[in-house]
Parts: sequence; C-alpha cells; structure tokens
Amino acid sequence: MSELALRNDEAPNSPLRIALLGYRSNPFSGGQGIYLKYLSSALAEAGHEVDVISGEPYPDLDPRIRLVKLPGLNLFEAKNHVTALRPRHLRSMTDTFEWLSMLTGGFPEPYTFGRRLQRHFQALQISGRHYDIVHDNQSLSYGALALQQQGLPLVTTIHHPITWDRDIALTHAENWQERLLIRRWHNFLNMQTKVARRLQWVVTVSERSRQDICTAFDIPPQQVHVVYNGVDTQVFRPEPDIARNPWQLITTASADQPLKGTQHLIPAFAQLCGQFPKLRLTFIGRPKPGGPTERLIDQLGVRERIVFMHGISADEMRTLYASSAVAVIPSEYEGFGLPAAEAMACGTPVVSTDGGALPEVVGKAGVIVPAGSPNALASAIGQLLQDPARRAELGRQGRGHIEKNFSWSQAASQMTALYQQVLA
Repeated sequence: MSELALRNDEAPNSPLRIALLGYRSNPFSGGQGIYLKYLSSALAEAGHEVDVISGEPYPDLDPRIRLVKLPGLNLFEAKNHVTALRPRHLRSMTDTFEWLSMLTGGFPEPYTFGRRLQRHFQALQISGRHYDIVHDNQSLSYGALALQQQGLPLVTTIHHPITWDRDIALTHAENWQERLLIRRWHNFLNMQTKVARRLQWVVTVSERSRQDICTAFDIPPQQVHVVYNGVDTQVFRPEPDIARNPWQLITTASADQPLKGTQHLIPAFAQLCGQFPKLRLTFIGRPKPGGPTERLIDQLGVRERIVFMHGISADEMRTLYASSAVAVIPSEYEGFGLPAAEAMACGTPVVSTDGGALPEVVGKAGVIVPAGSPNALASAIGQLLQDPARRAELGRQGRGHIEKNFSWSQAASQMTALYQQVLA
C-alpha cells in the first residue's frame, strides 16, 4: 500500500480524508464544477475532511473545503489560444503538449491534468500528507489511474460516456471537414476508454448512465454504482412573490452542442411564436457567434424574441425560473439532467424530452416528449401555455418530487457508504 493510502489503525466509520479531483470545474456551466461544489459541501457536512484538487476554471466551494489549484494553460479563456504560449511553458512538456494539442483541434485537458496530478501526489508523498480515498470526477486520465496502481483507493464518477456526445455531434455534422474536427476533438476518448476498463470502482448518477457506461466501456455492471445527484433546494426554491410571465419560456443548455437539443427547441419555439405573439424565450447559455444556433435563429426570424444569459449566479437563475411559465429541456441525451431538477425545485413546470436519464429525474411530475422532435416539443409547450391550472399543479408536484428524491445529504451518505465499501 502507498504511504498516502488508508492507515491500518483507522476505524471503519471514522471521518475520512477525501481528495475530490476535477480537471475542469466551471462554477456556472457544464455541471462538473457544480457537482464538486455540492458533493464536497455535503461530505464536509457529514464530518469528512475534503480537499478539491482542480484545474482551471476553479469551482466555487464551501469555505470548509480546501481548494488545491493545479493550473494549466486554460486556453479556453485566452483571447487567442494560438498566441497564449509563453516562453516559460516551453520548459514543461505538459504545457507544450497542451498548447500543441489545442492548436491542432484536440481537447488535451483530461490528459494534461492527469500528468499534473501525478506530480502533485509525488510531492504529497514526500511531505507525508495522505488521503484515505481519492475520488476522480470524470478525468479518466492515465494520471488518476496511476494512483490506483500505486495502491491508493480510487473511486471515479462517470456522469455519462462522452461517446454519446461524439456520436450525436457526428450525426449532426454538415460535412466531412466538420466530422474530422469532431473526431479530432474527441480523441481523448481513446484514453478514457482504456482507463475506464481498468478502474475497480465506478460511480454514476443514473440507472440510464450505468447501462450506457457498461455498454460503451465494456465494464461489468457490478463495478458501476448509482448515486443520484442532489439539488440545493434552499437555493433553488419557489419564489411566490415573483409573478410568472405567462408568455416566458426558459431553457438551460450549451447552445451549440447538438447533444443539448437546441436545434430542436428553436424550430419548436418559432412554430409557437405564430400561435402566441407575446411568447419569449430566455436562454441560460451562450451561443458561438455566427455558429449553428445563431444561424438557425436568424433563419427562423426569432432573434428579437430570445434573450441569452451567461455566467449568472444561482440566485439569478432562481429568479428567472420563478418568472417563467415553462422550463424546457430539449436534450437528445442527459446522464442526469440537472437543469430539469433545478427548474422543478423552483416550482416551474417542465417539458422535457426522454433523452437519456431525463425520465428518471422528471418522473411523473413533468411532461415528457420524444427526443429529437420539434413538433412534440411545440405541442406539449403549447398545451401548457393554455392551461394555467395544470402548470400550477405540475409546479407543485415537481417541487415535492425533487425534495423527496434528490438531496445532496442523501448523496453524501450513499457516497460515504461506497467509500467504506472500497476501504473494506
């Protein structure tokens, strides 16, 4: 066993020293930073000592959580990633590889985070600091796997197999050049597939993701455990003093990812605009300037009816949900579906597709339609817009459903039980 692994004299139910890993932990979008924030906080509330070890962008954490920064080049935030390389970066093979990979259309961050992670744990070993368990949040990197090979107890969260993102993007590609770029971008999946097959303990966030992970990575089902995400029902809550605009829709999605279904929502919205002249759509997300979402909006003539919001706080999101008549989740696939859960926690009625795990999250407390169908979305939304009583009832049911089934304290309890099983 490594010096950093579990000490033999520790009681099986004593508080644990936990390292949560995140290669990219954006606090506002993408889900991974949100997962680290709430899981780490719930684990600390349960009495554990938690460090979050993260690459940029860094998460917004509970003050009780220690953030260990492993900075990379953070090329996504650079104004021009071609000119972002500095002379000092050339002294690091990791930095140089990250820049060259990004320059040629790749996504190197999971791999380069793993390299930095290995160096960090080597330094920890010298200092004598140790963790009882390491929990990787989907880097699926060679560096994280090396910790397991060194004897460290390792648990890995796979939210869903990114093979779905790649395959859906390829399906919607307009030409061979775009397909080539998509395959190049997703080249990191070769590493993730190899790593996933060698992991001893995997956790995921829904039964649907469990099935898809086992299929995509050829992992035995008994090695994948389900711990549902929670929802912060104190932050995401109804605001009865805020009047709902009966003609405002709201959606939360990465605007240019085909996986998120914006290409189906915009035509559905345009179709509804003819029937409901006052209808508006608030979009929590940001489209690429001149990208497919903006082109589709202009093609359908609905630009003046859509507002995009980006980088807003959870409190601002709650206010938007509270003022909206219907929240729409148009995704072709979700490993969990946090936007649906957050909207329901705010008492906002939800129209969702059946993509991925969304039926597990929404249950019978929302309207579910087939994924990939603008007509089905338009029909379901239109019916709700004309039925205020049903909207109010779905809002009440949604809030109760989330409170009963999706709490971070419950997730922390189940995760602790899994950690103890690993350590046993």
